[in-house]
Amino acid sequence: MTDIHIRKDGHAGRITLNRPKALNALTYEMCLAIEDALWTWRVDPTVTVILIDAEGDKAFCAGGDIAEMYATGTAGDYTYGQRFWRDEYRMNALIAEYPKPVISFLQGFTMGGGVGVGCHGSHRVVGDSSLIAMPECGIGLIPDVGGSYLLANAPGRLGDYLGLTADRMGPGDAIYAGFADLYLPEDLWPTVKAKICADGNVAALTRAAQSAPASPLAARQPEIDALFAGQSLNAITSTLRASTDAFAADTLARLSRNAPLAMACAVEILHRLRHENLTIRDAFDLEYRFTSRAMERGDFIEGIRAAIIDKDKSPRWIHDLDRVPADAIDAMLRPVTGHTLTFERKA
Repeated sequence: MTDIHIRKDGHAGRITLNRPKALNALTYEMCLAIEDALWTWRVDPTVTVILIDAEGDKAFCAGGDIAEMYATGTAGDYTYGQRFWRDEYRMNALIAEYPKPVISFLQGFTMGGGVGVGCHGSHRVVGDSSLIAMPECGIGLIPDVGGSYLLANAPGRLGDYLGLTADRMGPGDAIYAGFADLYLPEDLWPTVKAKICADGNVAALTRAAQSAPASPLAARQPEIDALFAGQSLNAITSTLRASTDAFAADTLARLSRNAPLAMACAVEILHRLRHENLTIRDAFDLEYRFTSRAMERGDFIEGIRAAIIDKDKSPRWIHDLDRVPADAIDAMLRPVTGHTLTFERKA
């Protein structure tokens, strides 16, 4: 497959995303290829480590390729998108639970679907160009691909802030928030990758890793915690409106551009994950409850139209920012019937 290069290199199973002109956007076929390779290498004793990277210097993976989802969804066919999400989440979970080290090198943009591939492994490497974000609420989705679990486990209420604003994390912020582990200057990456493949372990990486840059978000942690202490989207926006701080005003402006239903459901998901001590599989289940309904009952199609198709940046959301009914949130997050999310290997 030209969009992805899968091979064995020394003791490593290597996966290289190969769509640099498309910012390595993840297609459905790429998801299936990654899953198949990981299952094969899981029982291959000659493969002792997995290395995931991408071609080009602009992006590891800027998200999922949503063109086909939009085309099928506007035609009234929601099954393609539902199948994509089920299979993608199963692949993401496989990475998160993998019994061998999974090392990812995250240059440039790592967003949305790229987080699902690159930010669940055991050793997540960032460099100076790295910019990691969960921008889904801007197109009518919730932070998914297991991103809700990472956000729920970020310090304090940082996850609520990142999930609702889509703020981009540089290397220091990504490590602080729990989306990455190690900082390594990017000119050292080729040498370290070659050593990992030759040795079949992570020793060369851990030896070469350097102190991470400072995290601007860490300095704002007390302010973020106070502004996002509310238990609902409405409580958060009320706090932001009551503040006279410039940071609060900027944050409210960011929220005002996004889909209210998606943000309200994102807040609910993060609170459930934190307060009920749920697992990453629970996170995928909650995410799928929303995404499986996002085209038919949510704002996803309208969000894609405004951002990608017509590019007018003027989405007409179903709900207003301060008036998302509780029953609308409940309807999006109730358990799914029919084709449910499973984590066994696809037949």
